[in-house]
Amino acid sequence: MTDVFDPSHKDAHEQVVFCADPRSGLRAIIAIHSTALGPALGGTRFYPYESEQAALADVLNLSRGMSYKNALAGLDHGGGKAVIIGDPSRDKSEPLLRAYGRFVESLGGRYITACDVGTYSEDMDVASRESRFVTGRTLAQGGAGDSSILTAFGVFQGMRASAERVYGTPSLRGRRVGIEGVGKVGHRLVELLREDGADVVICDVDERAVERVRLRHPEVAVVADADALTGADIDVFAPCALGGALDDATVARLRVKIVCGAANNQLAHAGVEKQLAERGILYAPDYVVNSGGVIQVADEIRGFDMERARAKAAQIYDTTLKIFAIAGDEGVPPAVAADRLAERRMSEVGRIRAIWLGH
Repeated sequence: MTDVFDPSHKDAHEQVVFCADPRSGLRAIIAIHSTALGPALGGTRFYPYESEQAALADVLNLSRGMSYKNALAGLDHGGGKAVIIGDPSRDKSEPLLRAYGRFVESLGGRYITACDVGTYSEDMDVASRESRFVTGRTLAQGGAGDSSILTAFGVFQGMRASAERVYGTPSLRGRRVGIEGVGKVGHRLVELLREDGADVVICDVDERAVERVRLRHPEVAVVADADALTGADIDVFAPCALGGALDDATVARLRVKIVCGAANNQLAHAGVEKQLAERGILYAPDYVVNSGGVIQVADEIRGFDMERARAKAAQIYDTTLKIFAIAGDEGVPPAVAADRLAERRMSEVGRIRAIWLGH
């Protein structure tokens, strides 16, 4: 386990809070990685972790990723994340969500939460009854609604930038894109790709998610599982399920030119980014291209405007191209270039907060 208190390590965190309410069954962990750029912003994942240690490892990784994501999205927010341990289909309840909201409120605005895997805008409505620091609420409650809309849009912009870099055109027309996971974000990405003229192949462990896509797009091909997808004859691989999709075996099996997807923490371990580069596969860093959702919920804090948020999410295209250019100039993988760019902004802009305002 990473030493979360080691200030010399990029995984060092400012604050980690364990939350429990036995009556409602709430068991949650809130991790604040950095507030260098402002209050930490990141979603709440509701997931049946096999152990508390697994939940802690996940929330630490996810919160660090949010610091980098928010930095490159140009937001005035640091990185944070929360996980609720449990099966959302069985354990989610109003008392549990309201208890969770109380814990978020107790942090006084250091952490602002939103949706993630296993939570929805309706859940944020419930949590917001106990906390001012909840975003991603429904439109009926004055929120931004489903953040998967701009998450998928941002991934599509990152994919267009990747196509521009590899093929010399930002269009995916005529390309075959394999999407692993067609849930909240993945099914929306299918829509955008089909509109652009791409051929799409999908897989998902949830047959209902697959059926939803096939009902709307019967022309979309379906394969049995992730192994079949990553070994298929495709041009682009889009991991849109849980993290760790890119491990040694998967990279060795890929025959694609581009990897660009919505999942967080796609690289299973350090060094995978080099393996991708060595095999001539262009990797669009996940936290760069999937930042459309956090852009959407961040805009809600100031009073949501979809046109304004969509315009900012469209900039993911330019940011992705910039990272590819830096990677080429410096002779490093795009993941390394993205990290350097994010760390530079956190350092340079975060330093300004040292200027005393007198209050």
